[in-house]
Amino acid sequence: MVSGRNVTDGDKRLPCVLRKTTTATRPDPMNLPSIPCARRAFVCLPLAIVFAGIFLCGFSARADVAEYELKAAFVYNFVQYCKWPANAFDNPSSPLVIGILGDDPFGGALEKALRGKDAGGRKITVKRSHNVDSLKGCQALFVSKSEGGQAAQIIAAMQGTPVLTVGDMEQFARQGGIINFTIEGDKVRFEINRGAAGRAGLKLSSDLLKFAIIVG
Repeated sequence: MVSGRNVTDGDKRLPCVLRKTTTATRPDPMNLPSIPCARRAFVCLPLAIVFAGIFLCGFSARADVAEYELKAAFVYNFVQYCKWPANAFDNPSSPLVIGILGDDPFGGALEKALRGKDAGGRKITVKRSHNVDSLKGCQALFVSKSEGGQAAQIIAAMQGTPVLTVGDMEQFARQGGIINFTIEGDKVRFEINRGAAGRAGLKLSSDLLKFAIIVG
């Protein structure tokens, strides 16, 4: 059993994992990093154990954490463990912008996951649009299921740009997207196309890659 102490990686506080709980109150996964871990049903762990816990415990839309609350937490970790080239930002103080293309499935879950957090010292903001051209200045782009019929065109539009594309549909990463959510049984997992990441000039952490399904 892992203790409930806070674990850090250098000076950076790492996210928490929610264990299965028998309490009647539904836990709020987006606020876990701010909740003391000792003697509670929360454990603060490094990224590797965060993902391992999610896979082994089988968190799903039927469990304590709703599907898109969980995916919002994943998106936050994706941008934490991705390194962009300097030319991806206008200047050192520019925010990291996450674009949502198409219908937004998160509701307020993504903003809740990002509230009070940063990525590499940069503020994180969210921009929504149904027009891919208006989101080309983003550093990360979540492509909603509503855009499934246009996936190939969207991926092509992002070619040669330092944008971390994250899909929520079948074959997205295999078509040239960088990350794609997938469901195995009742578990949320993700695929990574390393070649696509390299072509975009992005470096993904080995801690992220070890828990991905590598498709390219």
